[in-house]
Amino acid sequence: MLTWSSTTPWLIWALLSAVFAALTALFAKLGLQGVDADLATLVRTVIILGVLSVFITVKGGWQNPFQLSARTWLFLGLSALATGASWLCYFRALQMGEASKVAPVDKLSLVLVAIFAVVFLQERPSLREWLGIAMVAGGVLVLAIKRSA
Repeated sequence: MLTWSSTTPWLIWALLSAVFAALTALFAKLGLQGVDADLATLVRTVIILGVLSVFITVKGGWQNPFQLSARTWLFLGLSALATGASWLCYFRALQMGEASKVAPVDKLSLVLVAIFAVVFLQERPSLREWLGIAMVAGGVLVLAIKRSA
């Protein structure tokens, strides 16, 4: 049972992220008709840049990016490259496949994050958490593997 605590706000943001990610798949699938997937990714990126600029301005979050540490630049840069590669692959997959199949396979990233977090961040999911991660992996396989009939 979920109870409100000082850690619950992350859950609200994560659930909102899931809702918006679901809408992303639907809107992208509709928007990709007759458009190159890479151009569509660029258009999406430009719009995101504009929206984030307004958001940061409204909340007063601007600061001098040159004051960020080299380590921060490195990892944010690597994150940006990974995001860009993910978006390019995702849009290409959406253009070729059904959104109801592409989006769940894309969520295999949940399993990979858990594994990478153990290896690189020394996180230690509990047995219950590993069970959930295994269920996600199983769900992805059920959706991705075609049944021969």
